[in-house]
Amino acid sequence: MGEAATGRKLLQITGTDRLKFLQNLVTNEMARLDDRLVYAALLTPQGKYLADFLVTEQDGAVLIDVAQGLAPDLLRRLSMYKLRADVEIGESPLHIQRGLDDASDSRPAGALPDPRHPALGWRAYTTQPGSAEATDWDAIRVAHLIPETCIELIPNETYILEAGFERLNGVDFRKGCYVGQEVTARMKHKTELKKGLVPVAVQGTAPPGTPVMAGEKEAGVLYTQSGGRGIAWLRFDRAGGEMQAGDAVLRRVS
Repeated sequence: MGEAATGRKLLQITGTDRLKFLQNLVTNEMARLDDRLVYAALLTPQGKYLADFLVTEQDGAVLIDVAQGLAPDLLRRLSMYKLRADVEIGESPLHIQRGLDDASDSRPAGALPDPRHPALGWRAYTTQPGSAEATDWDAIRVAHLIPETCIELIPNETYILEAGFERLNGVDFRKGCYVGQEVTARMKHKTELKKGLVPVAVQGTAPPGTPVMAGEKEAGVLYTQSGGRGIAWLRFDRAGGEMQAGDAVLRRVS
């Protein structure tokens, strides 16, 4: 049995158009759902992040594993796009489990690797709730520069390429159109990213969301921290030396 994925909600889409419906909306390829998880996002038409989620297909339903705080708005937006598609959208009765152990006999049936990074282990959608959370998931995220919903990923503000979605297997540049695709493709092919999420070494602590200062100039924002490291969103042209975030001193690292 795995740990319960606290703070998460499972939505489901059923009906004959379920894959085609989602394919036209989200950043990744839905044809890859056979026996795997796919990481994807829903964007605004202007290319800004609205929600990120893990998607799979199980027993004739597309399952969407999303942060609990974003689930109601995501459900509303998906329903808005429904139009004449043969789909039903609602909450799933299944529970979300996750874990790190590699032994197949200790994982629930149907457990699938997290596509964002091998260090995130596996996830499973089961009729039984998982055990109490015991893993320091923030430490794993900080070590591998993996952003979290509503911390580093901010609705109506974040651009997914600045948040590392290409590295995290969350966007497919070969698929057809989806909401926000034009802006995302332009950022990929016609511009050089000048800001984004980067790892930093941190001396001291500061609340997530603390502005980062490079001298007198604001350079970005410090977010999750663990074990003397952190995730920060920085302007690259101002991130060359020692910076300050509240009482914390930080420096960009590779």
